[in-house]
Amino acid sequence: MLRQPVKPKNYTSDEFDRHLTKKYNMPRSVGRTGVCWDNAMAESFFGALKNEWLNRMVFATRSKARRAVVQYIEGFYNRRRLHSANGYRTPLEVHTEYLS
Repeated sequence: MLRQPVKPKNYTSDEFDRHLTKKYNMPRSVGRTGVCWDNAMAESFFGALKNEWLNRMVFATRSKARRAVVQYIEGFYNRRRLHSANGYRTPLEVHTEYLS
């Protein structure tokens, strides 16, 4: 008797997986267990957000926090912060170079 392989449920449901596939023809993007570089870029970003800025902040409302995070990303992280992965250039510089 052959057994069907079991599809792992990594951080999301089968229902959500079917929705992505059926409605958008898009596979879900979920890192594999034990493979640290799958989400290294996101980990790096959230580490910078928390360590460089967020740990010193207190917000009265979620709305104010959301606006402040967007301001950090668009005003500092993308426009002024140098990134070693970009050859010590800003994401905006790299993006502008890519478009030209």
